[in-house]
Amino acid sequence: MSHVRIFRHYIPSPFLLLGAIELILLLGSAVLGNELRSSYWGLAVVYDSTLLASTLVFAGVLLASTMAMGVYSTSYREGTVAMIVRTVASYCLLGCAALTILYYLAPFLEMGHGVLAYSVVIALVIVPPVRWLFFKLVSTESLSSRVLVLGAGKRAKQLEQRVLASHRGVATIVGYVKTSAAEETLVEGRVCSHTQSLADIAHHYDANEIVVALDERRTRDGVVFPLNELLDCKLLGIHVVEAVTFYERELGILEISEMRLGWMVFASGFTNSVVWDWIKRGFDIFVVISIALVTWPLMIAAVIATLIETGRPIIYKQVRVGLNGLPFEIYKFRSMRTDAEIQGKAVWANANDNRVTKVGAFLRNTRIDELPQLYNVLVGDMSIVGPRPERPEFVDDLNTQLAFYPERHRVKPGLMGWAQLNYPYGASVEDAAEKLRYDLYYVKNRSLLLDLVIMVQTVQVILLGTGVR
Repeated sequence: MSHVRIFRHYIPSPFLLLGAIELILLLGSAVLGNELRSSYWGLAVVYDSTLLASTLVFAGVLLASTMAMGVYSTSYREGTVAMIVRTVASYCLLGCAALTILYYLAPFLEMGHGVLAYSVVIALVIVPPVRWLFFKLVSTESLSSRVLVLGAGKRAKQLEQRVLASHRGVATIVGYVKTSAAEETLVEGRVCSHTQSLADIAHHYDANEIVVALDERRTRDGVVFPLNELLDCKLLGIHVVEAVTFYERELGILEISEMRLGWMVFASGFTNSVVWDWIKRGFDIFVVISIALVTWPLMIAAVIATLIETGRPIIYKQVRVGLNGLPFEIYKFRSMRTDAEIQGKAVWANANDNRVTKVGAFLRNTRIDELPQLYNVLVGDMSIVGPRPERPEFVDDLNTQLAFYPERHRVKPGLMGWAQLNYPYGASVEDAAEKLRYDLYYVKNRSLLLDLVIMVQTVQVILLGTGVR
């Protein structure tokens, strides 16, 4: 699938196009809603700057709600019925709730009595059919990259496994090129020998991209790395990329086994600046205040429920590792029994952990237990978005077992994270290794756009309870 890179983050071009179409439809729904409501009451619609702002806010909030509920990916993977259900939920529940709160905080943005209901109904009538038609007319498979992999050994096998295990829409591997008779063949796909030029092989397989995934690049056994042939392919319009770039673009990860310090130094990203720090800090404070204004009743309810079930303490404090590896105390609503770690030894959380209380299970599933960390963000120990902080006992072990693990501490830990969205709760070294791939992607490509994407999609995690343990 072709991608557009905006502020370092790769966005599938079909979804970007669909988002633009739906934004126009939502703007039209708001305008038509105003017209219908005004004609019903015999009023004239005054098109001024206030109405324009209200219309833009309506369209923006419903589009963000669509993203938050994962409607686009659901349409692509699960079919029409699931798409319609999520669209209704995103517009009628999430979107209307967000707009109601926004109207309370900024009354001048309200479109008028009854206009919201008209506009939402109109949007539900016109948007889902257009989205369905879009996926019928625009074949996302035809937009997918047809990839020829240079290599057939361990690295090619790993790439094959990750692509097969990923969701639909990732580029299609059409074949593998074995560069020498001595090269081990581990892949299961179509393998061809390097008896023709790479350009001819790519043409034969109708490939528009070559991914280099060779186990050995040095000259040996009379075989030379085909640098000139790769240049020919590039000049002929065939895209040539390293495997690490392919993983980053298609899967949203940095594959640790493909990374080298030299690549990290010269690759785009992995940068920081004083200006970025100030922007990020201001953004964090704004979001903390906004979330606190909305969720304070939930926090009071959590305090009362915990007191009734298990008594004090209400707040659980625990040392975590933050920016540059420095420790800090994190705050959470207590969700486990008071004797959960009676021997004082850190223990990985498990699925259906029997140490979790009934109230604690609900708090975890809804992420309410994390709300006290708004204080951590306010005082600067954490950010709204970033890698989730781990306990020092675990970090000490993971630093020695996983390459590049210390690099995740180059940024502030976050209340929400890219790894949280894409991988279930980690409870082992293997899980930590998988999550590290996503955390490093965030460290490399962090931007306000990526932060907003993570925040919006985290709503889906909270509402659907995915990734919770």
